[in-house]
Amino acid sequence: MYRFLLTRQWVLLTLLALVLMPTMVELGFWQFHRHERRVAQNELISRNLEAAPAPVTDLTSPGHTVPRSDYWRAVTATGTFDTEHEVVVRRRTSADDKIGVHVLTPLDLKGGGTVLVNRGWVPAAPNQTAFPDVPPAPRGEVTVTGRLKADETTGSSGIKDLAGLPDRQVMLINSEQQAQLLSREVLGGYIEQTSPEPSGGLPEQIPDPDDSSIGAHMAYAVQWWLFVAAVPVGWIILVRREKRDREEAAAKGEPAAEDTEQPAPASA
Repeated sequence: MYRFLLTRQWVLLTLLALVLMPTMVELGFWQFHRHERRVAQNELISRNLEAAPAPVTDLTSPGHTVPRSDYWRAVTATGTFDTEHEVVVRRRTSADDKIGVHVLTPLDLKGGGTVLVNRGWVPAAPNQTAFPDVPPAPRGEVTVTGRLKADETTGSSGIKDLAGLPDRQVMLINSEQQAQLLSREVLGGYIEQTSPEPSGGLPEQIPDPDDSSIGAHMAYAVQWWLFVAAVPVGWIILVRREKRDREEAAAKGEPAAEDTEQPAPASA
């Protein structure tokens, strides 16, 4: 009755189903784990943004790698901006996805040491080799509040660190690179400035990271798992249909598919 399951066509179809099922189970768990990571990241962002601002020197130091647990942590820093060594970070987008640059200004701390401050976004110069128009940083002693971020690398950001750029232009925000240019120690990581706000609207400060969206990863996980359940159901439906078609063909006296495929016997 079910001899047709031993034909090459049905053996291949059954093997394909057996391969697809565990593959789709794994794809479901992959999406589920992405969902879990996104939820954990949202909780981390919310917790660190809501925390009372801490002095930046309490969380980082020269050569320090900012751990993920401190990403987006609210920090403060008091000192004087070193505008002479200000640089711009190329190929950065504004809140409405316009291409421009970020303004990176060293802040010489009141108690000693230097920390990098990303003051925000400004339009790029018409000529890529020219330095853009950057509103000046506040003069004198200033207290900056912002979010602590880790140093950027090509591996972490996906941004290629190009060589031979025009003077005072960089691709990555990296404290070690800037320490070499400044010839002095710089605290690990940098601050995304949120206060004080610029009087003229520029530099445009970087908006808070999204801590509410979780994406569609959980829906995709459920979708893959439903596909797993659909495979054996579909296989059974196909088997029953094949059996019914063969029985109807046999009742009409028609040869079964495997019989029609048999080679003719050799003649004597």
